[in-house]
Amino acid sequence: MYRTARYTSIPILNFSVIVLYNTIMPGQHGTRNALRVSYQWKDNQPIYRQLRELVVARIMDGSFKEGEPVPSVRQVATDYQVNHITVSKAYQELVELGLLAKRRGLGMYVSKGARTALLQKERQHFQNQELPAFARRAQILGLSLSDLVELLQQEENNR
Repeated sequence: MYRTARYTSIPILNFSVIVLYNTIMPGQHGTRNALRVSYQWKDNQPIYRQLRELVVARIMDGSFKEGEPVPSVRQVATDYQVNHITVSKAYQELVELGLLAKRRGLGMYVSKGARTALLQKERQHFQNQELPAFARRAQILGLSLSDLVELLQQEENNR
């Protein structure tokens, strides 16, 4: 059985998750991506909401592609070491938001247009909430527009 492993850090809101993807070669039993996670749950937010945000982040970054299956409830419950009801609640909220679709007997799939809708919503939030706060903070710190452009270019070069 061939397996490849890749580690990555996914920034999600104010925290990061270290993820190990185990990819099973096509044609083998269990063709979905397995997910092994080293994760510290935050006490200030229910676990199902944190799981929901993880799935949203994976849809937004393209790890979960539209029309493709997401890991099963049991797989996520095992990988994250949480109750399957917790995972079901997170997935159900994503279904209600139109981001996931249930396919009877096949599991959950990312809905068509989910990534576009999420990106649009996040851009709107950024423009209405985060950008004004950022602009106020930059003004307080005495940063000019050219200073900000330079800092953003440095940040881009460091990626």
